[in-house]
Amino acid sequence: MAGPDGAGPTGPNGFWPIPQDYIQHLVTTYPETLPVQARQALSVTAVGPHFDTVLEGRRTYEIGLAAGIPDAYPHMRHLVFSRTLTESPDPAVELVAEDPVATVRKLKQQDGKDIWLLGGAELAGSLYAEIDTLILKIAPLTIGDGIPLFSRKALFDPRTWTLADHTVLKSGAIFLTYTRING
Repeated sequence: MAGPDGAGPTGPNGFWPIPQDYIQHLVTTYPETLPVQARQALSVTAVGPHFDTVLEGRRTYEIGLAAGIPDAYPHMRHLVFSRTLTESPDPAVELVAEDPVATVRKLKQQDGKDIWLLGGAELAGSLYAEIDTLILKIAPLTIGDGIPLFSRKALFDPRTWTLADHTVLKSGAIFLTYTRING
């Protein structure tokens, strides 16, 4: 999912040259997942049909902070899970020190759209049992060593999924949407 240093393929210090059809697919299908700078550069104003809340772990959030971006998603409710950050660099970014599972269960009870788990692997591993839908973006790229989708915090707990949607782009990028069958 990311390089050994935490760099994502498409983020700051990204290692995958982003094809135009990939960007266009995000703009038309998942506009809410574009960070504020990309939304401004591409003149994207759409709220987005899928998500109204974004979750990040501290290390993922700090990638944006290092780039001078205290809130990459001001168009969504933005929660950052951390036991070490004590004050949010942006008033709109909510720091959460409590249990991620309990927090997500409360969020799921609220009205609204879906919740987007942006990263990272530690948070995804903690929330493994709470994930109902996987939207995997596959690039025609291999990286060898790096950070996996789920950290070792995810217990061995096999899950089965059904393919709900897929999009194959000319560039070779693939978007796969799976919904959980069991668990």
